[in-house]
Parts: sequence; C-alpha cells; structure tokens
Amino acid sequence: MKPNYLILIIGLFITAHVQAQDVLKGSVYEKSKNEKLANVFVKDVTNKQITITDNNGNFSIRTATGHTLIFNAPGYVSDTLYITDMRPKRVDMISQTISLRQVNVSATKEAFDPRKEYPEVYTKSKVYVMSPSTWFSKEGKDARRLKRYFQHAEEERQIDEAFNVDYVKSVIPLRGTELENFMSLYRPSYAFLKNNNAPSMTAYINDAYKKYQALPANKKALPQLAPAPGSLQ
Repeated sequence: MKPNYLILIIGLFITAHVQAQDVLKGSVYEKSKNEKLANVFVKDVTNKQITITDNNGNFSIRTATGHTLIFNAPGYVSDTLYITDMRPKRVDMISQTISLRQVNVSATKEAFDPRKEYPEVYTKSKVYVMSPSTWFSKEGKDARRLKRYFQHAEEERQIDEAFNVDYVKSVIPLRGTELENFMSLYRPSYAFLKNNNAPSMTAYINDAYKKYQALPANKKALPQLAPAPGSLQ
C-alpha cells in the first residue's frame, strides 16, 4: 500500500504545482504613441514558458506569482515584469534610440541561436500534409509566429551591424541628435542589405544624406524618446 500512497502524494503535488501556474493575460503598448504592439516576445524566466503578442498586442502565458516576465521586440527597450498577482497586465515599451541599439550590438558577444534555445518552436511550427491539426492548432500557429519573430530579430541585428554609428559617421558629417534622426529616418531594409555590398551602402548613405539635407527642419526631428545612455559624438 505504501507505494500507492507515495504515487498518490506525488500526483497531488504535481497537480497542485500545475494548478498554481495559471494563465496571465495582458497587453503591450508603445509608450510614446499609446498604441498596442504586435509580435512582442514574452518569456517567463522562471518556468521557461514563451509566447508572442498577437496582432492586437495581446498575450497570454502560463505563469504564477513570484515569477518574472521579460518582454523583447526589435527596436524597443526590453522590459521586465515581476508577477505579484494574476490580474490582466498592461506593459509599456519604449522605443530604442540609435545609440542604445548600438550599445546592445556591441554587448552581444555570441550570436543568439533560437534553434538551440527553443527547439520546440521549430518542431511545433512544421505543417504536415497528412495532419490537418498542424495547420490550424493554436499551438502550431503560435510556434510559426515565434519562428517569424526570431527571423525578423536576426534580420534587424544584421542591419544594426552593417548600418552602424561609426560607419555612418565616416561617410557623412552629422553628429549627436542629428545623426540619430538621420539613422532612424533612413534605416535600410534587410532586402537592401542582403542584395548590396559595402560600396552600395556608402552610396545609399550619401544619397540619403542629400535627401535629409533637403528636408524642412520640422521633418528632420523625431518624437522625443526616453533618454539613453551616451550620445553619438
């Protein structure tokens, strides 16, 4: 009988642990515009659960009080949320300035490999012709959206590396706030980066600089963002 009691106790413990981790819902906004953000990566660093905000900026994730959530999206400052209760949450994310993006690129010592970190995403994202459930299941759809997020994040990282502050400063005379505004306004696409070489990038920057110089003063300035460490001098 003792083994049966032991199994029962273990089963009750596991059930209680799973029930203690409820689903938390919330929304993510861009703080400066008060608009909801789609495709924000959400991770519970305690239980390793992950998800991504939908097209309306909403998310749901299995978590519990005492856990910590991290929110990431290309072009935004990462945010952290410590869970004290399970009421719906609002998370406001701040746009990154160019200087902060460059700090993040410089601090990255090893390329992030989502296939190694989250292999389950790539397994669940596959669609099998003979298995219709893989076409329409929420789990499969979420996995495919996460896969696209990882791809987009990698593309943005490559743009940051190629279109970096030091390189742009070596081509045009802008500095400080003007340089940040220019780099935000004329940030190249990944398609351009993929299909062009360094001389083409230099030509692109020079051409963009001429367009920037021709803009009226009010078109050269971006909305005021939260201050970032350091400036582009």
